[in-house]
Amino acid sequence: MSDAIPSLERSVHAKNWRLVLLGALAVAGVLVLGALILIQQRSDLERDRAIALQQHSFEVILRANQLSGGIASAEAALGRYVVSADRNLGQQYSDQWGKAGEQLQRLRQLTGDNPTLFAQVRQLQRVFAERGKELDATALYTTFKRNSDAFGAYYQVRESPARKQVEAILDDIVEQERQRLRDRTRAAAQLIENSSYASRVLSGFGLVIALGAVVFGWLAIEAQGDRALADADAAWERERTGQLREAVAAATAQLREEAREREVAEAKLRQAQKMDAVGQLTGGIAHDFNNMLAVVLGGVELARRQIESDPREAARHLDNAMEGAHRAAALTRQLLAFSRSESLAPEPVDAGALIRGMRDLLDRTLGDAIRVEAQDRGLGWRIWVDRHQLENAVLNLAVNARDAMNGRGSLVITTGESRLAANEVGHCAAGDYVSVAVRDDGCGMTPEVLERVFEPFFTTKPVGKGTGLGLSQIFGFVRQSGGGIAIETAPDAGTTVTLYLPRYKGALTGSAMAPVAIEPAEEKGDSYDILVVEDDPRVLAATLAALRELGHRAVGCADPLHAPTAIEAMASLDLVMTDVLMPGQTGPEMIAGIEARLAGVAVLFVTGFTGEASAEQLRDRPVLRKPFTVAALSRAVREAVAGEAQRMGQAAE
Repeated sequence: MSDAIPSLERSVHAKNWRLVLLGALAVAGVLVLGALILIQQRSDLERDRAIALQQHSFEVILRANQLSGGIASAEAALGRYVVSADRNLGQQYSDQWGKAGEQLQRLRQLTGDNPTLFAQVRQLQRVFAERGKELDATALYTTFKRNSDAFGAYYQVRESPARKQVEAILDDIVEQERQRLRDRTRAAAQLIENSSYASRVLSGFGLVIALGAVVFGWLAIEAQGDRALADADAAWERERTGQLREAVAAATAQLREEAREREVAEAKLRQAQKMDAVGQLTGGIAHDFNNMLAVVLGGVELARRQIESDPREAARHLDNAMEGAHRAAALTRQLLAFSRSESLAPEPVDAGALIRGMRDLLDRTLGDAIRVEAQDRGLGWRIWVDRHQLENAVLNLAVNARDAMNGRGSLVITTGESRLAANEVGHCAAGDYVSVAVRDDGCGMTPEVLERVFEPFFTTKPVGKGTGLGLSQIFGFVRQSGGGIAIETAPDAGTTVTLYLPRYKGALTGSAMAPVAIEPAEEKGDSYDILVVEDDPRVLAATLAALRELGHRAVGCADPLHAPTAIEAMASLDLVMTDVLMPGQTGPEMIAGIEARLAGVAVLFVTGFTGEASAEQLRDRPVLRKPFTVAALSRAVREAVAGEAQRMGQAAE
């Protein structure tokens, strides 16, 4: 044991010595290599700079010689022009002198980095200009046929001081640049010598590296014995590490799979919550809208009944108001259809006749500044469709067109016939289709807007001007009817929206072409004691007035929680008429709470949204849909009371 400890210490010291040697060699190699790289880079930069300076000197000399040659060529051309008076030779002189000027300008650019040469070039420019004036004066003599003056001037300017100055300056520039070229050549040679020296140093460094490799090899052989002792432990550690790695990989895969499953579940939950929110939103809007329509319809019909005289003009306006209210109710049904709370009621319809019947409504809705034109090219083809939904779709498209035209323009509604191949328009099956095209000359749509026009709640209108449900409702209605929809549009080129609906070859009923009719009033019958439970005070007042007009004894209750007290205060009770959705307590919950007191008493639920309660909650009791007319109210009251009496009779048997 005592012998093993010194041996272990010697092994540790040997390893430390090797590590120190390896570290020192590595540091020295890095320092030498860095120095070599730095020297080589600086040598390359200096060499490139020297070569560039040499090229610059060559170019200066070349430009100076070209300038001298250009001046000589111009003077020679001038001499030929003076002798021959040929205008072509005069033009040659002008061209040669212009080229000499260009060479002088380039020479000035090249010498901009040398103040001495630049000053000489500027002096050369002045002398060159003086020389040009002398030569131009000689050329003018020849141009104006003064040949003797031209000869005299030409021989005089050949020996002018300006010419000698030009030649002297050019010779001086060339001589100075040649001297610089010789200096730069010597500098380039010195750089080559420095590069050779760097190469020799690099060779020495290679020798050092080779010696280091030998040392490293010796150290590796010496360390091989120690490494062999550690291989067994290393192999065992590798095996254990592999097992741990496999366990970690399996656990990671399981966690990833669980994460993917959670993401899928969360995505489904978000989609379900979104669709539920859309349904609740559209249902709430429909409920409030129908409450207002109930007030409008009840008030208008009561006004008609209370008119002592019968002026035709007043009756006509009242009929128009009733028609508009019915169309508003149809719009509500469209909104409910969007929230999947109400199904379509299809019937055979002549599309051309339907559009013609909407002219008055379109004129009143769009205003006088919109010119509406209806074109029927349908050849009498009919369609099987919900008439009110189609009217609302056309009205929605017309309103969108009006907004696109800023309230002024031309709107053309064309009904026609088409024979489509499979999937030619959307997912339409092959066959015959009736087309309803609404074309405007408005602002049109960009491709980005066109891609999103059918998205629910997407709108380009300002806040408060549109809900973004119009085209999505129309798309759902057309698809539900078995048809398709196509849009042709471009910015500033208008828009054409075409609905394709399957052709119907059955018989055409009268309702398909009939305008919206006002339901005839019911005759007064038996009188009943009725409790009306409604949280909206306007709807409550209108309903009580309508029941009293029908001869019933009606009592109102604005809070479902006070309904038991109201029942106790009534001497007799034949019918409880209650809204379905109310704050604090719903209608079905209220009826369930007072069921024991309602033996023999009929119950009539009133609602504007069929999704407010299930059939199980309503317990198969009759439901009156808002908005309702007085005639519909009278009939619903009588049927509810009669139905309760029939149930009581069956129970007694």
